[in-house]
Amino acid sequence: MAKEVTKRSENYSQWYNDLVVKADLAEASAVRGCMVIKPYGYAIWEKMHEVLDRMFKETGHQNAYFPLFIPKSFLSREAEHVEGFAKECAVVTHHRLMTNPDGPGVVVDPSAKLEEELVVRPTSETIIWNTYKNWITSWRDLPILCNQWANVVRWEMRTRLFLRTAEFLWQEGHTAHATRQEAEAEAMKMVNVYADFARNTMAMPVVVGHKSPNERFAGAIDTLCIEALMQDGKALQAGTSHFLGQNFAKAFDVQYTNKEGKQEYVWATSWGVSTRLMGALIMAHGDDNGLVLPPALAPIQVVMVPIYKSDEERTAILDRMDQLKKELESHGHTVKIDDRDTLRPGFKFAEWELKGVPVRIAIGPRDLQNGTVELARRDTLEKSSVSQDGLGRHIEELLAEIQKNIYAKALKFRDDNIVKVDTWDEFRTRIEDGGFLFCHWDGTTETEEKIKEETKATIRCIPIDSAVCEEEGKCIYSGKPSHRRVLFARSY
Repeated sequence: MAKEVTKRSENYSQWYNDLVVKADLAEASAVRGCMVIKPYGYAIWEKMHEVLDRMFKETGHQNAYFPLFIPKSFLSREAEHVEGFAKECAVVTHHRLMTNPDGPGVVVDPSAKLEEELVVRPTSETIIWNTYKNWITSWRDLPILCNQWANVVRWEMRTRLFLRTAEFLWQEGHTAHATRQEAEAEAMKMVNVYADFARNTMAMPVVVGHKSPNERFAGAIDTLCIEALMQDGKALQAGTSHFLGQNFAKAFDVQYTNKEGKQEYVWATSWGVSTRLMGALIMAHGDDNGLVLPPALAPIQVVMVPIYKSDEERTAILDRMDQLKKELESHGHTVKIDDRDTLRPGFKFAEWELKGVPVRIAIGPRDLQNGTVELARRDTLEKSSVSQDGLGRHIEELLAEIQKNIYAKALKFRDDNIVKVDTWDEFRTRIEDGGFLFCHWDGTTETEEKIKEETKATIRCIPIDSAVCEEEGKCIYSGKPSHRRVLFARSY
């Protein structure tokens, strides 16, 4: 089965597509640009959901839900916002179908035209701030710390499973604050929550930074992000947190009475991550044999494969596996016994390697007799024989080691592919090799757009927590003075 996956060195894009489909994560649907997330893929997303939801609630946020449909007039209230999303909006114009009077099938009922057209949610700032107007009158009503788990629709022309689809799943936080300082602190707090999740749960190193003005979220005053480097040298924006200022509060007239009795506009943030994280997980860690899942996100952390020649051996081995499974589950691990008798062990090994299960345990008659198991690590493909006694403790330590090793490998790759570049000729050459190029930039949108036009590279972020380099220099493109380096890369 693993041989059915294209090698990364041959065609990275095809390797990615093979992995998504053949590891049973997702597939294209009958609806153009949309995907079906299959049970195994959704189980990984559920794990992400579970961890992030807990982290949000630990920081004081509550879940809510807002409508899928947004009156078209709402989007026009914030000029930058509507400009940023107008080309991606799906619009509902009618609310009923009718039997086709001229033949088979159905057609739109022309008498069912909506009084106001509805936009299918591309993001929820407008509908939420229209709602917050009803919730906020006094400083006592603040802050509001809401998050929603939802689907959104952005009518992408070029789609790719998980990375860019017309409909995708995400969470979006929307908060309201009495002061600018509180809102800015919230935006910073949440981007660091995302960074913590990426590093410690996804085992994926990220750089935290500010987006350039040209790359900010539509309608934001400041956008913070986490940027990761994929194995093909392209960057992936894995999460964003936006300081929205008072733009949406003014657009929807959301004011509160402060402690001095004066009316003030509310300050806002929004922040989100999506099923794009699934794509990041695949591309950051996968290899030519398939997925490599960090134990923290693996739906199955340990798979057990019995090896036998007779029914008697099969029964004895499965009985022992049942006992070991209970022991491992008592340590909090998710375990599956692959007792299918229609497949050879080798086929099972390849299948579970493809699906990225962190640890595989095989038990044959000799293992049963000796009180041992054969362990195989997915991250290194190393095998070892260990005692069945104390197996639960051993697996616990091994899973922790695997989680750390996956992160260390990805971190080394990222750090090895951050390159300081000081000349335009070198930039044009090095960008073809991929990676983060750490360069001086003069701070102008004009220069940024020229670089993108000529090389397809964009400023991924202005780093604030790693790869920070504030130093005097000259912009690689214009030669004008620069006070710090920023990260350029081609991206997904």
